[in-house]
Amino acid sequence: MTDKPKPTDDNTTLEQLKEAVLDFANRRDWGKYHRPKHLSMSIAIEAAEIMEHFQWLSEEQSDEVIQKPEVKAEVAEELADVLMYCMELANVAGIDLADAYFQKLAKNEQRFPETEDWKAKWEE
Repeated sequence: MTDKPKPTDDNTTLEQLKEAVLDFANRRDWGKYHRPKHLSMSIAIEAAEIMEHFQWLSEEQSDEVIQKPEVKAEVAEELADVLMYCMELANVAGIDLADAYFQKLAKNEQRFPETEDWKAKWEE
C-alpha cells in the first residue's frame, strides 16, 4: 500500500483544490446554498476572522504574533476557509482562476510600473 504524499503548494494544483471543495459541497447537497451572493459574503466573513488576529496590534506586533505556532495555525485555518470559498465561487461562476490571476497581475504591472519609487510614496 502506497501512502499519498501530504498535499503542499508544490504538489497541488488549483484544479485539484477546486475539485476537492466541489466534491465536499456536492456530497452534502450544498449546491442550492452555494450561490454567488452567499459565497462572496462568506469570503468577507472569513477574511474578517483573519483580521481579528491583528486588529489592535502595531505592524511590529503583528509581525511577531504571526510567528507564534498557535496564531499561525489559527490564521492558516481561516486562510483555508477563504480559499475554499474562493474556489467554490470560481466553480459556481465558471471562472478559471489561473487565467483571472494572471490577467489581473498583468493589469497591476501596468498600474504599478517598476520604474516608480513606490517606497517613497508610501512613506510620505
